[in-house]
Amino acid sequence: MSTDEHPTQHELSQDPDLRDWRVVLNKLHTRYATGKGGFATGAEFASRIAATADELDHHPDIDLRYPHVTITTVSHDVGTLTERDRRLAKAISAIAAELGLEAQQDQVSALEIGLDVMVAEDVAPFWRAVLGYEPEEEGGEADCLVDPGTRHAGLWFQQMEEPRTERNRFHLDITVPHDVAKDRVEKALAAGGRLVTDEFAPSWWVLADAEGNEVCVCTWQGRGQGDD
Repeated sequence: MSTDEHPTQHELSQDPDLRDWRVVLNKLHTRYATGKGGFATGAEFASRIAATADELDHHPDIDLRYPHVTITTVSHDVGTLTERDRRLAKAISAIAAELGLEAQQDQVSALEIGLDVMVAEDVAPFWRAVLGYEPEEEGGEADCLVDPGTRHAGLWFQQMEEPRTERNRFHLDITVPHDVAKDRVEKALAAGGRLVTDEFAPSWWVLADAEGNEVCVCTWQGRGQGDD
């Protein structure tokens, strides 16, 4: 398979060589606990990943912390996952295995903030300026803004047909691995939440806290891409 071919999210999720990885917001994510080796082990792991990435000419995002290392990969030049990401992920998993590191797939997620609006073009410039964000795609529409430094949650604008006054217009979208979502929903309900709707599951469940503040638990599944 060409390194520029685009495997589906379903194919990547079912690949036994990618058992350490999960598809979250159209990227491959994983986290490895560094155990007793702590930061030094994490630094060695990150260094070996960097060397491998240079060899493959494909570079992931690495977040090195004291107890773990989180890695994300996507083919930025085409804005989606390609065979290059599969190849890199497999190589990283092999390094982790050599170092005796354990994957913590259930700990990966991606947070977005949604804002209900009537006219996104009217409000997006304000949020872009105050947050220092940029459109998700260069020259793209104003429906999604992201942190250029990738440190903070993205902000997207949800089109309303008419103004809503009965609930908050901000809500959170937490995207989790597809095999974690139901457990996350059940824990939230057990913690005092309520189910607003599961009409769109497994793409997303809408939950609310005791005061009606909403959050969507989301996965890659059921997005109309024929790969669920």
